[in-house]
Amino acid sequence: MSVLRIAVQKSGRLHDESMELLKDIGISIDNGIDQLKASARNFPVEVFYLRNGDIPQYLKDGVVDAAIIGENVLIEKGSGINIAEKLGFSSCRVCIAVPKTMEYKSIKDLDGKRIATSYPNTVQNYLDEKGIKANLHIINGSVEIAPNIGLADAIVDIVSSGSTLFKNNLKEVEMILKSEAVLAVSPILDAEKQAILDKIQFRIKSVLKGRNSKYVLLNAPNDKVKDIISVLPGMKSPTVLPLAEEGWSSIHSVISKNQFWDVIDDLKAKGAQGILVCPIEKMVL
Repeated sequence: MSVLRIAVQKSGRLHDESMELLKDIGISIDNGIDQLKASARNFPVEVFYLRNGDIPQYLKDGVVDAAIIGENVLIEKGSGINIAEKLGFSSCRVCIAVPKTMEYKSIKDLDGKRIATSYPNTVQNYLDEKGIKANLHIINGSVEIAPNIGLADAIVDIVSSGSTLFKNNLKEVEMILKSEAVLAVSPILDAEKQAILDKIQFRIKSVLKGRNSKYVLLNAPNDKVKDIISVLPGMKSPTVLPLAEEGWSSIHSVISKNQFWDVIDDLKAKGAQGILVCPIEKMVL
């Protein structure tokens, strides 16, 4: 029987969130300290713990069949590798930053300047689109220090909260791209392994849908039910059940996390009472 080989980052926030996702989709991994590979107890999967920057080449070569990887790394090094699913965690952005003391007006201010980065392909493509010629210094490590030691006039790096830039007296001036964790697939994948991947992707969709939704229960007078269900999207339609108290009903539905507070405000305005909100573990559609 075929076994699907999935690569994840060997340490850090992306590693932790990747392993949590695998756990949530019912894949139990026996992984010990400093292991480079671990097998699932209950699913035909092996997990490889690799350096994030090495994963795209392993995907291209078919050493691993799929990977949970930062989209930014895939854009930089993974030309020709398909994204099967965007996963909604480990969000960041790839940005240009300059010293706070620099008077920056537009991207043209970087023409002829020195830019330090770990993402030379991404940066070069962006500069070419903007018609800017700059000298790139490729650094693997703490890029933020480059302007402080006179190595560069600007940097391009991933930014989450911006605190690292602040500590190094830098300011973000341009965003090149937004990134999140993605499920990437090797171009070398046979039918048996594709079938395993399809099952995993189905489970992932169910978990992500649950994470992005809330289950809502509320009470309402019967004469308000029609107005209330008009603002509830639901999966097909809201569930309406009679309460023991005559003239009242209980309404159950699902709300997208992004719409949550707007919908709650509408429900209260239309007469909803006793609103309860519950997390959803998974949604199988």
